[in-house]
Amino acid sequence: MRYGIAIFPSKKLQDIANSYRKRYDSRYAMIPPHLTLKEAFEAEEEDVKGIVKHIRNVAKEIAPFTMEVYKFSSFHPVTNTIYMKVRETEELSSLHEQLNSGILAHNKKYQFVPHITIGQDLDNDECSDVYGRLRLEDINHEEKVDRFSLLYQLENGTWTAYETFLLGKEE
Repeated sequence: MRYGIAIFPSKKLQDIANSYRKRYDSRYAMIPPHLTLKEAFEAEEEDVKGIVKHIRNVAKEIAPFTMEVYKFSSFHPVTNTIYMKVRETEELSSLHEQLNSGILAHNKKYQFVPHITIGQDLDNDECSDVYGRLRLEDINHEEKVDRFSLLYQLENGTWTAYETFLLGKEE
């Protein structure tokens, strides 16, 4: 089965992202707006217990932190993807690194660029037009991140939460 790990932002930020995603994101219906912490990976059912234990240990070690979305950007020309850029912080980088280590270590396909996708699978002209407009817009949003989720992919391609993990040591 395919799994992934992501942060789901607040409803306010999801609403902002979805205002673009419903027009520009071919995977709009598959998953809510999110920040990917670990790319999709395959795991057997019997390995999930160990994976969850590893993730739980990682979550305890990282304190809640502030996530700042500060501009629109694009991965063009590598892919025609437009996104809201998230400022990389020590806590976010550490969370990403630890979730890609140990039992979850793998060769990463892409360098970690914290972002929330708002458009993908666009043709070159549309990507250029949309990004050209969005890069002139301001986006300054901050919010506290205190949890993230292990997700799994259903047969129809949609993603759903397997388990959500709270950051920081429990009191």
